[in-house]
Amino acid sequence: MNGTGSARKWNLRRYLVAGVLVWLPILATVWVVSFILHLMDLTLEVLPPAYRPEALVGFSLPGLGAVFALIVLLLTGLLVTNLIGHRLIAWGEELLNRIPVVRTVYGGVKSFAESVFSQSNAFRKVVMIEYPRAGVWSIGFLTAEDVPEVSERLREPHVAVYISSALNATAGYLVIVPRRAVVELDLSVDAAMRMIITCGVVVPPAADRTHLAKPAA
Repeated sequence: MNGTGSARKWNLRRYLVAGVLVWLPILATVWVVSFILHLMDLTLEVLPPAYRPEALVGFSLPGLGAVFALIVLLLTGLLVTNLIGHRLIAWGEELLNRIPVVRTVYGGVKSFAESVFSQSNAFRKVVMIEYPRAGVWSIGFLTAEDVPEVSERLREPHVAVYISSALNATAGYLVIVPRRAVVELDLSVDAAMRMIITCGVVVPPAADRTHLAKPAA
């Protein structure tokens, strides 16, 4: 009897875990997408009240903010690619650069965005370094192939590596290390992110872990 009861209890636990593994990713995905769509819908607040969906059709249309934001981005891109728009943007940036706190935030965000969207190698290589001490390895992302000021002062090529925090990949810290101390991995960025966010519970399969000790070029 005890054996039968234990078996039933084990099967019940297995079914419960299987159900959680099916529904948890689905619910998390729905929550994240809904949250993003809600944020995008806030962009409709810039429209005059008479032109908002509630006034035109009598009820809100979830997701319409994403369409509106996409249209705004396309129109902005079209504007800044011509001569007049480029001059307007340059004039606006010059104005922002005269404000002490604003110029720091704006300049940092702009530099980061240009690095991510303009350079093919930015945040594309997964590496590991001995950090925070020798013998302990941390997985990071190569963000700069060279840091000229540091390399010149230390008389050795140095690179910038961003190390993400577990559970929250958007939080982390930047380290500058000698190029020779960086080991490039054959992991994809997505696979590395999954491993970091799950605290190592989800490890990439063997197919994604070939040639793990290839030095960074």
